[in-house]
Amino acid sequence: MTSIVATVAYLGLEARAVEVQVQLIAGLPAFNVVGLGDKAVGESRERVRGAIAAMGLALPPKRIAVNMSPADLPKEGSHFDLPIALALLAAMGVVDAEALADFVVVGELGLDGRIAPSPGVLLAALHAGAEGKGLICPASQGAEAAWAGSVEVLAAPDLLAIINHFRGHGLLPAPQPGGMEEVPSGPDLRQVKGQETAKRALEIAAAGGHNLLFCGPPGAGKSLMAACLPGILPPLDPAEALEVSMVQSVAGTLAGGRLTRARPFRAPHHSASMAALTGGGLKVKPGEVSLAHLGVLFLDELPEFNRAVLDSLRQPLETGTVTVARANAHVTFPARVQLIAAMNPCRCGHLGDAALACARAPRCAADYQAKVSGPLLDRIDLHVDVAAVSAADLMLSVPAEGSAEIAARVADARSLQRTRFAGHAARTNAEADGPLLDAVATPDAAGRELLAHAAAAMRLTARGYTRIFRVARTIADLAGAEEVGRIHVAEALSYRRQPPRN
Repeated sequence: MTSIVATVAYLGLEARAVEVQVQLIAGLPAFNVVGLGDKAVGESRERVRGAIAAMGLALPPKRIAVNMSPADLPKEGSHFDLPIALALLAAMGVVDAEALADFVVVGELGLDGRIAPSPGVLLAALHAGAEGKGLICPASQGAEAAWAGSVEVLAAPDLLAIINHFRGHGLLPAPQPGGMEEVPSGPDLRQVKGQETAKRALEIAAAGGHNLLFCGPPGAGKSLMAACLPGILPPLDPAEALEVSMVQSVAGTLAGGRLTRARPFRAPHHSASMAALTGGGLKVKPGEVSLAHLGVLFLDELPEFNRAVLDSLRQPLETGTVTVARANAHVTFPARVQLIAAMNPCRCGHLGDAALACARAPRCAADYQAKVSGPLLDRIDLHVDVAAVSAADLMLSVPAEGSAEIAARVADARSLQRTRFAGHAARTNAEADGPLLDAVATPDAAGRELLAHAAAAMRLTARGYTRIFRVARTIADLAGAEEVGRIHVAEALSYRRQPPRN
């Protein structure tokens, strides 16, 4: 007789159905696991053997064959321990196999029988709900699984508790969804003195979800303004919070099953590798660009990143997804991020200041800025030159307008966009494209005339031309204007990167 337990294999944010089949065959004692599993799956034999022995049970003196179907689907991770153990116990007659048929099972086993947490439980719970089944998972992740809705969740601390539950000796209580974390307070824009143009660009970027580049000398406030951005962005709505939590669940960073309405803010160091930024590794996991999904990816000291690493962001910034290609599988993660970058104009950082600039200026600026490719810069909607903060600026009083006031205007602009894009895939102006963008962002006659002259003078690419449309639409939204006018196009053009001088 073959006992079968349902579980899942993770491919990006997709949970694929897997059957764990266990059969006891007459012959010399052996314990074999087949089905294209990785090293963690192969090692599950010893963890399962130890967990069953910890309950005082002995494996039958037979050949134990474990098959994970479909056999051509790669299986990665330690969450297959618990389904293998339960399928084996069902084959031994310890657990009722028919009762297990109504559940999807995930969890890592310890040698003492305890069930340890494993990444991806939220995805497994959503998959179980779609299949009309319940979920058996670690007790520490019951709160995470409970967010899946009307799914029966059995969150067990150890293997013995599951056996007792199915035998009616001690029923496991249904876990409650984890709490909702409060949106943390960050730096306030009142801390930034001067830099009115940069703060205006930051407001536009927040309102429309646009990419933004700050370029200026050290100490001008570039990093501080970027850190203020989460404070003016609207919180995640419930659907977005669940989407972000699914990425965190796969990455194993969803602590205590608590969801948050705060938009992600990721700021990787410039020494980050391509796999760290876009995803990958021996066991494919989401990278920084996916962990920042629906939030902010802040790249400080932009030219210090490896050029190949930066260029790997070009496709995710355009499509909103990142695909990690492997010989046996392609894994796709969401990557709809708002890129905020900061850089110095040259290596010494003081280009244009005769007293502080190095002897190689201005040649050093061309060499330094050439580390960032033109196609990547073309994907950044707003380019802002940030001037050095003078002593007079530092002596100014605290600005009357801070993050709260700007956040209110951003929320109003985002509300207009939600209404405008209802029923469409786009969430913000930065995501609008094609006929939809033409319908909502085509300027009036004066605006079109200005844009036509500017496109020729500034040598705008087709992508740059489209991004001017998007930024102008956002500026019009902030002004409460129904139609995009010449003044909105003019301001959008002022933030566009100028062509290099011959």
